[in-house]
Amino acid sequence: MDDSRGGGSAQDRGVRDQGVWDLVVVGGGPAGAAAALGAVRTRPGLRVLLLDKADFPRDKACGDGIAAHGRDELARLGVPDLIDDYRPTPRLSVVSPSGVRVSADVSRPNHVVPRMVFDARLIEAARAGGVEVRRHRVKALDPHGPEVVVDGRFRARAVVAADGANSAVRRLIGLPVTASRHTAIAVRGYADVPEADDVQLIAMQKAGWPAYAWSFPIGDGTANVGFGMLLPRLHATGSPGRQVLHGRLAELLPDRPARDLRAHHLPLSTGRPTPGAGRVMLAGDAASLINPLTGEGIYYALLSGRLAGESAVEAPDDPLPLYRRRLRRALGRHLRTTDVLARLAQSTGFIDAAIGTAVHRKEVFDLLVEVGLGAGTVPPPLALAVGARWLRDTLGGTRR
Repeated sequence: MDDSRGGGSAQDRGVRDQGVWDLVVVGGGPAGAAAALGAVRTRPGLRVLLLDKADFPRDKACGDGIAAHGRDELARLGVPDLIDDYRPTPRLSVVSPSGVRVSADVSRPNHVVPRMVFDARLIEAARAGGVEVRRHRVKALDPHGPEVVVDGRFRARAVVAADGANSAVRRLIGLPVTASRHTAIAVRGYADVPEADDVQLIAMQKAGWPAYAWSFPIGDGTANVGFGMLLPRLHATGSPGRQVLHGRLAELLPDRPARDLRAHHLPLSTGRPTPGAGRVMLAGDAASLINPLTGEGIYYALLSGRLAGESAVEAPDDPLPLYRRRLRRALGRHLRTTDVLARLAQSTGFIDAAIGTAVHRKEVFDLLVEVGLGAGTVPPPLALAVGARWLRDTLGGTRR
């Protein structure tokens, strides 16, 4: 069933399908909506079609966290007030694998907005900007002619694939899925918390490391809670995934029993994302743009979607090279940084040292937030400070 609210009669839509769309976006999450908005804001009146297999609003398993960098992207997309009715969360508390805790105000507050709400608002903003939104599941794609043909029906000068971790479009253009060693799995639910709770909590666990639980208060007496770990570490337990994920969440957050638990996969960035092929650009989770340190993906989704949409407009004959350059300029050094840190973070001692340093140095705490939730890199002096503590802790443990 196709849904084209505000898009005319079925007969009219059939006529339009015989023409060529300036851009077809597959997937209506933050990356897809940002791509559509980025395109029509760059050139109003553009013929942009957004396809999603679901109607909105719809739920999406996610941590629901929107960092300050994500708010910056919303402003660039022309919707700076989209989540102003949600209370900011000004504090962050992180517990390391060995129990070291750091708690402090973040330099810019984050927000927690359920994806049921956030995604639907972005879709409505895209509609208001002139984007046609239809319910449609993409099953076939031919990128070899002068236009990309989707399901033998929709012809487009360019396509943005923003259809998530299990991207059908990525498979259809022949790009491999993210390797399991770079894939995490998480379970997400909701729990009751005091309405005054305004602290985002991340509680790490040594068992099966890297692994952590989170509690992100929404501001209405509920919090998004969950637990995630690398997929190979889950398989190594030899136990049913549901038992491990649900059990460890309950163990780490015993005072916040979760409901509505849903699992989801996270294809983590390896430092050099594949941005697409031909006239098809990948954005968000479809491009494995998920921070390997934190699992954060909404900022990357909004940024990459916007850049893809703008590139489709500004270089309609060959948008991928422009998109690749802009993505590299925006995230290249940062993604290489997170890739290196993710390798170091395989050692719980490194994470303990980083968080232990952040306890005493606010600039290190701010840097951890910037790298984990934004586009930060690590200045050499701060890297040396963490490295020195790691070495000191390691040598101290050896002597004992």
